[in-house]
Formats: sequence, structure tokens, C-alpha cells
Amino acid sequence: IVLTTLFAIILSSSTFAQGIKFFEGTWGEALGEAEKQEKIIFVDAYAVWCGPCKQMAKNVFPNEKVGEFFNKHFISMQIDMERGMGLEFAKSYPVRAYPTLFFIDGKGKIVHTVVGAQSAEALLSIGKK
Repeated sequence: IVLTTLFAIILSSSTFAQGIKFFEGTWGEALGEAEKQEKIIFVDAYAVWCGPCKQMAKNVFPNEKVGEFFNKHFISMQIDMERGMGLEFAKSYPVRAYPTLFFIDGKGKIVHTVVGAQSAEALLSIGKK
């Protein structure tokens, strides 16, 4: 019973302390959601081999405060720019360096772009702008 209770406590605490929930659908579906919810789309345009991208995925996106803010204000997506949807996305939103962080409205217009890895604090500050 003690082990079961301990497991339940750990499971519930990790459920609340979560970072950014990334949208799993297509780019078109994300645009639709952004329009419907009147939100901006936050896109982490990354490459699997990119060290700074991996650092953000490990240390910034799971941050509780970042997740709380971004989940409330944005439709967030991670797009691997070298395969799948990323190849098509790159035709409209070219990337010169990784990571590139896009803020795009529901009509597909870029609102803001940031190139390079950010700390949790810096990403929150950028998101609040």
C-alpha cells in the first residue's frame, strides 16, 4: 500500500509539473486551431543533430513556468525541418540556423522570429511580448 500511494503521489505531481504540450497535428490543423482559439502558433523549428535544440528540448520546454504560460497563450509545435512536414514548412518559413523559433498567426503570417537557443527566462520574456 505504501508503494502504491508513493507511486500515485509521484505520478500526480509529475502530471501537474509539466512543460509545453506540443500540438500533434498537421500544420493546417494548427492554423485552424490558432484561428479557432485566437492564439498565435509557437513553432520550434529544429534539426535532430542540433545541440542547442536538444538543450532546449531537455531544459527549457519541460520547464513548468514555460509550459504554464505557453500552453495558455499559444498553439505550440515542434517541427523537424529536415524530414516530413518540415520539408514543406521550410518552403514558406525558411530557416538559416537552428533552432529558429517562430511565432505565427492563424493566417500563417510571421509575427516574430528568434534564432538560437533561449533560456527558460528568455523564452518566457519573448513569449510575453
